[in-house]
Amino acid sequence: QVQLVESGGGLVQPGGSLRLSCTASGTIDSGRDMGWSRQAPGKQRELVAIISATKLRYSESVKGRFTISRDYAKNIVYLQMNSLKSEDTAVYYCWTDLGRAYWGQGTQVTVSS
Repeated sequence: QVQLVESGGGLVQPGGSLRLSCTASGTIDSGRDMGWSRQAPGKQRELVAIISATKLRYSESVKGRFTISRDYAKNIVYLQMNSLKSEDTAVYYCWTDLGRAYWGQGTQVTVSS
């Protein structure tokens, strides 16, 4: 069992930045995917970014604005979000795939003036 705890969400104006963090309770092998997904009200959950030792991928909607990074020693994954838009408003979830998916509880990001 692994637990994932997100932090760093909040309210930000359009064009602003936020950094999300997700700390895993156990050791996650560098070859295992960790990532971020988001779910806006009334919409399906959307994959945002994935990172592992051999993989780095972004959704088209965030490419060039968001950066995912990972501290493999501390089992933390980050999501730096720049040039935020109102359409980025969602609950952001951290996850990892250890043969089955584990999810964090989510953190709200609201982009509004």
